[in-house]
Amino acid sequence: MKRILLGLWAALSLVAALPAAAAEGGAPLDRFPKERVTDLAALQNGAKLFVNYCLNCHAASMVRYNRLTDSAVGLSEVQIKDNLLFAAEKVGETMTVALQPKQGKEWFGTAPPDLSLIARSRASGAGSGADYLYTYMRTFYRDDTKATGWNNLVFPSVAMPHVLWQLQGQQRAVFVERPDAHDPKKTTLAFDRFEPISPGSLSKTEYDAAVADLVAYLQWMGEPAQNQRVRIGVWVLLFLGLFTLIAWRLNAAYWKDVK
Repeated sequence: MKRILLGLWAALSLVAALPAAAAEGGAPLDRFPKERVTDLAALQNGAKLFVNYCLNCHAASMVRYNRLTDSAVGLSEVQIKDNLLFAAEKVGETMTVALQPKQGKEWFGTAPPDLSLIARSRASGAGSGADYLYTYMRTFYRDDTKATGWNNLVFPSVAMPHVLWQLQGQQRAVFVERPDAHDPKKTTLAFDRFEPISPGSLSKTEYDAAVADLVAYLQWMGEPAQNQRVRIGVWVLLFLGLFTLIAWRLNAAYWKDVK
């Protein structure tokens, strides 16, 4: 039994030490700073960014505005009405948009997806859904061959334009020829680096932090009770650990005179 437990521990340690795998577009995923999900200020800023930049095209029809009064986000109904309630009249309404799926398909080539569960739906062997979104929102680059003028490393030929470009600025992707991993006689274009074209209103560090806040909100939105679930889980594990210790000692005391 001890060998099995040691083997499992070694396997888990090896997996945790592995770098992020490549996403669907071949770009490695950056690790999302998980502590943002429990940061009140980060979630509030993420909600503001979501309403101002995402809710124009993407709905979150499974979430109501008054859910933001949850202790995890900590907004009052007055704050929601004054700062976030642009696409509805009452805080009890869901986060819907006026854009019709037919219009979205005509303008972008595909209807913008609902973002209620986007962070959960993007999880894969390459990383969590939050890792995917965190990398995705930071790897847009100018591409004049695309209808929107933008492309993305994580999601090549994406129909979505870069809605946060004024914050991040504009950048171009530099690709270089490298030997094909499967056939050394051939070469393939591989991403090398980004080169800035024009600066945005935020520095790179500030933009990365803003994206982390937005992704934290998207992750919270996919499971609003997750922080409470984690807190309860910690207490449950502590109880089970204590109970196991008590049961072990009781078992030893009960059988000591039977041997």
